[in-house]
Amino acid sequence: MRWYLTGVLVSGFGTTAMWLVSGIWVKSLTGSDGLAALAAFALWAPVLLGPLLGTLADRARRRPLLVALDLAAAAVLPVLLWVDSADRVWLLFAVLVLYGAQGTLHEAAEQALVATAADAERLGALNGLRMTANESTKLIAPLVAAGLFAAYGGGTVALLDAAGFALAAGLFARMPVREERPARPEARKLRRETAEGARLLRGSPVLRPLVATGAFTMLLAGVNGAAIYAVVDRGLAHAPAYAGVLYAVQGAGSVLAGLLTGPLLRRIPERTLAAGGLALFSVAAGVRALPYEATALAASAGIGLGLPWVLVAVATAVQRVAPPEAVGRVAATAHTLVMAPNALALGLGAGLVALVDVRVLLPLLALAGTGWAAAVTVRGRRHGRARETTDRPDPSVPVG
Repeated sequence: MRWYLTGVLVSGFGTTAMWLVSGIWVKSLTGSDGLAALAAFALWAPVLLGPLLGTLADRARRRPLLVALDLAAAAVLPVLLWVDSADRVWLLFAVLVLYGAQGTLHEAAEQALVATAADAERLGALNGLRMTANESTKLIAPLVAAGLFAAYGGGTVALLDAAGFALAAGLFARMPVREERPARPEARKLRRETAEGARLLRGSPVLRPLVATGAFTMLLAGVNGAAIYAVVDRGLAHAPAYAGVLYAVQGAGSVLAGLLTGPLLRRIPERTLAAGGLALFSVAAGVRALPYEATALAASAGIGLGLPWVLVAVATAVQRVAPPEAVGRVAATAHTLVMAPNALALGLGAGLVALVDVRVLLPLLALAGTGWAAAVTVRGRRHGRARETTDRPDPSVPVG
């Protein structure tokens, strides 16, 4: 899978750069904070179409689909060279929506391909390494993107991203993966196939609590993210730019989380990893309420370590449990359900931070998160005992 992981690293570098620059680009051309925030929404909005896009991923062989998606992105991004004035910002928003849709479909195809190509016992390790590859780009790409934008403008960053997608397409094309051709789809079944992802999630005793835990975690993460500038300003008495230091430490924690995920999932089930990740994130978020620089840095590392464990646990369980022909739509539906609360919570958190002191808000967040993690752990133990009782042979029935 070295071709796959290298492709993830190359495309992820450009994607991270583009996500950072898009809002700055809109702000510099229009002077509007509202439009700059809308750039992030344009990238997020296609996530809501995840179930439909996941169904499309199940209707094609996944490796050729990844290659086609990356080539399409490489062809579209140079259009942004024409965005040099406020009256052409609409073109940037149009490309960002397409970019977000490409990313959602790409994510579904990736998860389905990994589920097909990797052994079940290696899924956790591979997903952890994928997380490490993605997070490692966040340590360097923002600095490169900011420097390129300041020196040459947003068009240069778009070209960098396009080059990354073109290279990723070549890497994915070299993957020695054998895939069966999917059955020919019927147009009238599209709605039913799209709904099947939600039905399979709802009917799975393994996936349903994991996805709920992931959604709740990302809800809390959105509130925590909205509070970051209040922590920097009111708690640490630093300039807003210090948030970049905290994000860098958080990224380092996420890189470590990816490396540890594989060994952990060989010893504990996904539910336990998700509960542990949520508990670690919640405690770290609560520690952020303390007005000390050392605790703030430690909390950022803890948040970076805990959050990925929840997300990787959900992804690995989906790849392991979902039927092979439906991994794309199940993964995309799970991704929508887990990530949508984060976007909602960013707006909710902005309001809460204005009304509630972070020294109160963040400890409440910690209590909510650790409480949920404890409940997940208790339910998991009860479920395990129930399975042991059910699987235990009846002594009154003769063997053989």
